[in-house]
Order: sequence, then C-alpha cells, then structure tokens
Amino acid sequence: MGQPVSMDLRRRLLPAIDEGMSCRAAAVRFGVAPATAIRWQAQRRETGSFAPKPQCGDMRSRQVEERRADILAIWETRNDISLAELRLALIEVGLHVSVAGHHRFFARRGMTRKKRRATPSSRTAPTS
Repeated sequence: MGQPVSMDLRRRLLPAIDEGMSCRAAAVRFGVAPATAIRWQAQRRETGSFAPKPQCGDMRSRQVEERRADILAIWETRNDISLAELRLALIEVGLHVSVAGHHRFFARRGMTRKKRRATPSSRTAPTS
C-alpha cells in the first residue's frame, strides 16, 4: 500500500480551491487525481481537517473484542473445537469473522489452539 500524500501538497492545493479554482483544475495544477482533490475538500468540509486518515491495521478486531464473552463461552464449553468449527458456531450467533481473525483473537491473549498429544513422545527409541 502506498504512503499518504504529503501535508505540504494538501496545504497548497486546498487554498487554491478556496481562492476560486475548481477541484479539477487544482488537481491538474498540482499533479493529483481530480477525485483526490474532491475527497480532500469534502473531508475538510466535514471534519475541519485535511490530514491523512489512518491506513491499514486490524479493522475488525473491535467487533471481535466486543463479542469476546461469546467466543470464550463457546471455547470453554467445547475446548477441543477447531477454529473453523468455532467460526461456524459464531456465525450462528451473528459474528462473521475469518479463521485468521479468530487466530489473532487467541494470539492476543496468549492462548494456543493447537491440539497436543496427551503424553510427550519418547526421545530414545528402540534401535531394533
């Protein structure tokens, strides 16, 4: 993903629009797409700021965290459940999140979902 356009360019383009230049003409003058100039102008009008918005990140974790009680309740009642099975169980209660999203949920808590054998394997095997 690319980096946001510099604040310097935004500070030069928006005053040109304020002085009467159209968004499309200002975009051509400063070498950006017309949609970019229109979007910056609309953002400044709506929020009062023309700073770049945050990019990327985990956008759905908030939804998952809000439903953590549901996730942990299902996990505790059936703690041998796989992440795919957990996903299907949560879809039934209205939470649509990918298996990877559930994995990140458990990783944030330091909880592993990997199934392990009941006893460790022997390090010394018979040589027969």
